[in-house]
Amino acid sequence: MEIGKVLVSSLVSLSALFILTKVMGNREMAQLSMFDYISSIAIGSIAGEIAAMSTDNLIEPLLSMIFLSFFTLSINYLTCKSIILRRFFQGQALLLYQKGQLYEKNLLYAKLDVGELLSECRVMGYYDLEEIHTIILESNGKISILPMVTARPTTPEDLDIKPIQNVPMANIIIDGKVMKGNLQSTGKNEAWVNKRISQKGVTDINEIILATFDNSKDDINIYLKYHKKYKEDIFE
Repeated sequence: MEIGKVLVSSLVSLSALFILTKVMGNREMAQLSMFDYISSIAIGSIAGEIAAMSTDNLIEPLLSMIFLSFFTLSINYLTCKSIILRRFFQGQALLLYQKGQLYEKNLLYAKLDVGELLSECRVMGYYDLEEIHTIILESNGKISILPMVTARPTTPEDLDIKPIQNVPMANIIIDGKVMKGNLQSTGKNEAWVNKRISQKGVTDINEIILATFDNSKDDINIYLKYHKKYKEDIFE
């Protein structure tokens, strides 16, 4: 049946896209370079043709997707090794503003007008160009801002304070299940966890949706499940 063929071709297309995306890495889901963006569109278009059954032969478009994926991987590898190729395929950072000077030619090259630049500054919390030392357009299209030293937030070093370094919190319980590998990395064991849970008044570990280990306090933070739908909207 035609419906069966469509379902099979769609499943094949989706599976191929998933596998190839995993092979190509998380770059395809995050900040794409121009070359990555173009290759992703090309691979997606071929996958769309497979899903829409615009071709009777699945092997040829699949081989084309695989070729494009590995070609993209090869280019990404070469750009890691060669500055010249990196600049050609990924572009270069572009200086837009520095020390009170807006670089009009660079703004034109970046296809940005002054209004768009000021909008990007406001989104990042800067409403006055005098608070900014440098604005750079990165090769991935993102704006980077270096504030004036007088406009940046105060740091502990400015106040001659030496705070204790925080470390990432390990998730030791998720959905009522103890994450043994994560727990081991903290240097604790299940007996210690059970003792802490009891001290916090929790009788059933299955009621814990998340528990994290706080290294600075040598304790765990527990978040319990809430079995009712929360209907209040505090934003309207």
